[in-house]
Amino acid sequence: MPGPGSRQGIIGILGSSLPKLNSEQQDAVTRAKKYAMEQSIKMVLMKQTLAHQQQQAKSFHRHQALILMCRVYVGSISFELKEDTIRQAFLPFGPIKSINMSWDPVTQKHKGFAFVEYDIPEAAQLSLEQMNGVMLGGRNIKVVGRPSNMPQAQSVIDEITEEAKQYNRIYVASIHPDLTEDDIKSVFEAFGPIKSCRLQQGSSPHRHKGYGFIEYETKQAAQEAIASMNLFDLGGQYLRVGRAITPPNALHTGPSSTGSQMPTAAAVAAAAATAKIQAMDAVATNAVLGLSNLTTSLGPPTVLPALAPGAIQVGVGAIQPVGLAVPPPGIAIPQQFRAPAPIIPGEIAAVLPAPAVVTPTLMSQPIAVGVAAANQTQQQQEALRRAHEHAQKQQEELQKKLLEENEPQTLQQQENMSIKGQSARHLSRVVILRNMVAPEDVDESLQEEIQDECSKFGAVDRVIIYNEKQSEDDDDAEIIVKIFVEFSQMREAEAARDALNGRFFGGRLVKAELYDQIFFDHSDFSN
Repeated sequence: MPGPGSRQGIIGILGSSLPKLNSEQQDAVTRAKKYAMEQSIKMVLMKQTLAHQQQQAKSFHRHQALILMCRVYVGSISFELKEDTIRQAFLPFGPIKSINMSWDPVTQKHKGFAFVEYDIPEAAQLSLEQMNGVMLGGRNIKVVGRPSNMPQAQSVIDEITEEAKQYNRIYVASIHPDLTEDDIKSVFEAFGPIKSCRLQQGSSPHRHKGYGFIEYETKQAAQEAIASMNLFDLGGQYLRVGRAITPPNALHTGPSSTGSQMPTAAAVAAAAATAKIQAMDAVATNAVLGLSNLTTSLGPPTVLPALAPGAIQVGVGAIQPVGLAVPPPGIAIPQQFRAPAPIIPGEIAAVLPAPAVVTPTLMSQPIAVGVAAANQTQQQQEALRRAHEHAQKQQEELQKKLLEENEPQTLQQQENMSIKGQSARHLSRVVILRNMVAPEDVDESLQEEIQDECSKFGAVDRVIIYNEKQSEDDDDAEIIVKIFVEFSQMREAEAARDALNGRFFGGRLVKAELYDQIFFDHSDFSN
């Protein structure tokens, strides 16, 4: 007698016919397939949407980094200077988009610093290289780049500058309005072959904005042009020449206006096609696995996977639903078809449980089957509802996390926080200690002693001891020691200020107060 794994046994199994489904059961199968396909499309769409959002977030980060690169911070500005003076001093490096002076509502004067924003990053870089320490209004102004309290943009900025190194481009500003591209090219081609020379066009077709880019064939030619032509008098104006720190067309690839929209109809159709292919692959895989299982052993009798939840009473040669109507289809889980077992008259074969768990349940009475199935179905529907709500919540949290991941603080937010009157001082994490020590008392152990003392109030990030000379012209001018202590939290800084102000240290009365955070972040300790 052939065993269960013999060739004849397999042929007998494959040759046997399955019971035919009635119209109600076929309806349930159709709805289940449709629901499964909808869920597959939704899953593919969600993946596409998340990938789309990640791409938009990357584009937004790059756009924000480029805006940061267009900015410079100008400190130690004389209180007598106005915005037009700052504009006139910084205009030769390129077109200025805006100048934000930090006005104090109490004194009705600016606080001694400003943000200058250019149209292009190269202009900001050139002004940073050539304006720092320049005498303006009787004071040496301090010019630094992007704020140090926005480190999340640094990696993107480094990526942009690395891309720019692949091109031998230089930036030329303060070009006389009557000079043309051919004029500039004829001057600069003396340093080597030029691949391109482009002046930025103005509002009129025959007028340029006073700056442009030149790309050389070799890196050496670009370096020689910068060294030789910077501050060269051409047509009565001193050229400003520096290296290009962005690749071509970098400012023309800002974030898309459709960044917050869902994928288009084409994406939906692609998702449907992808889901269909995945479903076909799953069916093929299940068919192979089912055939493999059939060659080893015959399983116990089970119901067809697409039948609706309810009690199934098996009679001679027929399958009849007992007691329950077909509910809306749940999550369709592919199952393997098994060969039909010999039909036992009058015996209840099985009850189809929740779509997520398939456990054959034998009952002895048809009435008990209907009642038990009704209770079980109600519990299953409640469990499905909770599972659906949980999955939806997880999806929303994931999308929110992706959108907020590495979310950069916008320039406008930082600006508002830092220049609204006295608000920057109230939000500071830095305490300045004056009259704590004399210049001759500063030694190597002082910084460690101050950090240990201030650690009583919270976590200390850093301690800076600054010797400020009261006059640059007088060698014998008085030197004042300022000690800056930066805490991790604002409340810790406030606690340290309240505790240290008015205390005696080495016979000296210490004066402690909060220091402007924006000054400290830009290493401006003289205000």
